[in-house]
Amino acid sequence: MKFDWKKFLGIKKKSKRGPSSHRGGLPPEADRQNGKSGAKEKIKNNTIPKEILDKLPPGASVKQVVIGPQQIVKGTLYLLIGFWFLSSLVSFLSPEDMNIGISDAVQAIKEERVEKVIVMGNQIFLTMKEDGSILIASKEGNASMVEILQREGVDLTRTEVVIENREGMKLFGDIVSILLTVILPVVLFFWLFKKMSGGGMGGDGGVFGFGKSKAKLFIKGKQNIKFDDVAGVEEAKNDLMEIVDFLKNPKKYQKMGARAPKGVLLVGPAGVGKTLLARAVAGEAEVPFFSMAGSEFMEMLVGVGASRVRDLFATAKKAGKAIIFIDEIDAIGRARGGLGNPSHGEREQTLNQILVEMDGFEANTTVVVLAATNRGDLLDPALLRPGRFDRRVVLEMPDIADRKGILAIHAKGKPFSKEVNWDRVAEATVGFSGADLENMLNEAAIKAARENKTEIDKSDIDEASLKVKLGSEKRRVQTDDDKKMTAYHEAGHAIVNFVEKLDPVSRISIVSRGMALGFTLVPPKKDRIHETKARLISQMAMAMGGRAAEKTVFNDMTTGASSDIRYATNIARSMVTEWGMSDLGPINLGMQYGGNDVDWMSVYQDQGQVSDGMKQKVDEEIKKFVDLAYKKALEVLKKNRKKMDEVAKVLVEKETLNEEEFSLLMK
Repeated sequence: MKFDWKKFLGIKKKSKRGPSSHRGGLPPEADRQNGKSGAKEKIKNNTIPKEILDKLPPGASVKQVVIGPQQIVKGTLYLLIGFWFLSSLVSFLSPEDMNIGISDAVQAIKEERVEKVIVMGNQIFLTMKEDGSILIASKEGNASMVEILQREGVDLTRTEVVIENREGMKLFGDIVSILLTVILPVVLFFWLFKKMSGGGMGGDGGVFGFGKSKAKLFIKGKQNIKFDDVAGVEEAKNDLMEIVDFLKNPKKYQKMGARAPKGVLLVGPAGVGKTLLARAVAGEAEVPFFSMAGSEFMEMLVGVGASRVRDLFATAKKAGKAIIFIDEIDAIGRARGGLGNPSHGEREQTLNQILVEMDGFEANTTVVVLAATNRGDLLDPALLRPGRFDRRVVLEMPDIADRKGILAIHAKGKPFSKEVNWDRVAEATVGFSGADLENMLNEAAIKAARENKTEIDKSDIDEASLKVKLGSEKRRVQTDDDKKMTAYHEAGHAIVNFVEKLDPVSRISIVSRGMALGFTLVPPKKDRIHETKARLISQMAMAMGGRAAEKTVFNDMTTGASSDIRYATNIARSMVTEWGMSDLGPINLGMQYGGNDVDWMSVYQDQGQVSDGMKQKVDEEIKKFVDLAYKKALEVLKKNRKKMDEVAKVLVEKETLNEEEFSLLMK
């Protein structure tokens, strides 16, 4: 690749256009005006006087040369680099055999082998008579070459000796030395200082702006998300609409002696719309809205987070009415101390400063703090008390009505087929969060576009639903034995589910998706609030149906049942330790036997609450429930062996069965 040195040095190419000629029958005056207007157009933003531009000849080009501190520093650097390059080049090109000692030089002059002697400072250049070569010798700085030759008895009349004045070059060298050793480091220091303090390093404000808040300010009119764009969280919307109304009309509430809630904490699992609600508040509120993530307070320097908190709240107070949103507040608001939350100086200082700022508001100050987290159980109690976060809004997974509303919002702008039944889609997506539903419709749109369709139909939505829930389809190469074993495994799940009268089987497949070799999809027919002991045991039996089918048909076991066993064991553990459904009675046995979202450091801390004897009894009760479910699955499959063989045979042939096809086989 050719190196463009002109571009590197910032040299612009000059125009090759010559003097204006008369083209197209234009008179000289018109051409002259064109030249002037072109020049004026090129430099319309500079400060060249108009009278000078009017005097320009036709076709003249004007180049503005700006000489400022930046250009001076740049030119100086180019000069120093060039001087260093030339010095290095001369040193490199000079052969080593040209250098001789002063005694050899005097001896050569004595023997009249030297035609001319040139003395330049401490350097002595000897031009030899024999071949015209030049030798170089060095003398001491305070020694005179003439005196040296006279002491050695050299006849100066026989050799031409020239003394050249090098004071100017010496002065230039001294100046360059000062520039390199003193001025250049100072210039670089001030340049780095400016960059560091002006935003070049350390975030906003550079190294000296570590303590400045990184909050993003959302201006009124810049946000296009409103409360109408959020569905499925009506209670939370009502709470936040009150906050927005208070900020818009504070006097209405102050007349009744009410004060604005100082803080609202949004708690809920991932994907239910906590951040979306905050963005809707930013779109509805006619006040400054400051948004910042909890992790943005933290830096490597202790005290930076507290400084950013002070700066954030000070900026919000200056605005009068304002909203501060802190996303993922559990990053800085975890409970202080304890084995489960070891001491962390930076986080604790940041949390302490938040506590002080929130509790330090005046009664009439209309600054409200919104915060979001999916781990509300980890927050410090001092942060949750009234006077700081007065309201705690819990967001849950959307029910069927909420899912319909969410689907209606995210379906806007997408060409769906009229055959799509949104009620069925909402029923089939039990357990989906708002983010899952949005992602599902987006995946459906991508699939339809990839297949060059004009509309998104039901098959696209079904495939997208499976992709979101289980992962993409994988066509793995399987042997006939593998297919047969997977088919019986999935048939076992489906038949136990059918006999135990649980929710209808939506789809059975032996095609791999995600981490599963096959799957039996049983979406809940409706949202359930309560679960009975009998139904939980039936769910465990359905989960153990795959292992029971392997035992019944092949009298062997595979590793494919690992997730089924884990699912059944978790239900049994909750039945014993949380729901009091075992022979141990209604006893809560602590966090160490909780669900998936367990703080295991706290588990270790609380182990002393349950004795070793009770732990052994808990394990026995869990095993009792799992064994009961496994035996029930074995009994069901032995009674329905023919049906299981039929389902497995069709699965091997077709690979996938839908709800209608499975129901026909079970009649």
